Amino acid sequence: MATLSGHLDFDRPTAGKPCATWYEIHGDLSAARPLIVLHGGPGIPHYYLGPIARLATTHQIPVVLYDQLGCGNSTHLPEKNGDAAFWTIQLFLDELDNLIRGLGITEYDLLGHSWGAILASEHAVCQPPGLRRLILFSPPSSMKLWVEAANWLRHQLPRDVQDSLSRCEENGDYESEEYHASVDEFYKRFLCRTQPTPAELAASFEALGKDTTVYMTMNGPSEFNVTGVIKDWTIIDRVHLIARPTLLINGYYDEAQNSVVQPYFDNLKDVTWVKFAESSHMACLEERDRFIRVVGQFLKA
Repeated sequence: MATLSGHLDFDRPTAGKPCATWYEIHGDLSAARPLIVLHGGPGIPHYYLGPIARLATTHQIPVVLYDQLGCGNSTHLPEKNGDAAFWTIQLFLDELDNLIRGLGITEYDLLGHSWGAILASEHAVCQPPGLRRLILFSPPSSMKLWVEAANWLRHQLPRDVQDSLSRCEENGDYESEEYHASVDEFYKRFLCRTQPTPAELAASFEALGKDTTVYMTMNGPSEFNVTGVIKDWTIIDRVHLIARPTLLINGYYDEAQNSVVQPYFDNLKDVTWVKFAESSHMACLEERDRFIRVVGQFLKA
């Protein structure tokens, strides 16, 4: 399937320099309603979501992947590290609107994964006229519930790993090899259970390691200790404003445990919830074929 990539200017005067959003289109935007894909993080580029582009060939659904500002192939702003007034949810909502306008898209479906699901749900509650269907893939509904679920899963780790995490956190050693190794044990169980780590995910994490500006400013040092811009975020009181058919996806071993996803299911009018029994947070990598079938069927319904 032919692909087209490029950059769209994104005017943000407070950035202090010109900014651009990198995008990649799979399929023909004029042939069918496209699916726009929002990656997680914040600040973890799109590479790990690349397999979703298969929808362009399996279901003839054009797919738009892009890197949000501050990561991947889009403009990086390391000089804005720690600038909570700059790195806001609204910044990324404006970037999404700019992408939709810039690509001349009038009708579209939206898939957001993890942090990307925060953006997708915030976009949807505004009831944009072009949005037709919404997919919330391993979505937080509030960061309070997210952190509670992460810490519940943490207690399922081997005792020595739990002790290592606690010891490093007490000493503020978030950048130590010991802490990273212990977090990796959590990730192997509750982020992506496919081993060795899929190349797409390894590429995303390698890119994150080179520039943690967005992640550290908006999230904080770890999944267990969210101290950044989004620490108090919730959409539970506004979910009922989403007026489009919505597909919820999570995995049995997911960081987005049922307790995190349930508020969407309870408050949406037109909703389907599919759980992937062999997956954690990356069903698109852990159960690739089923993921494409489920998403494709929902978008074509």
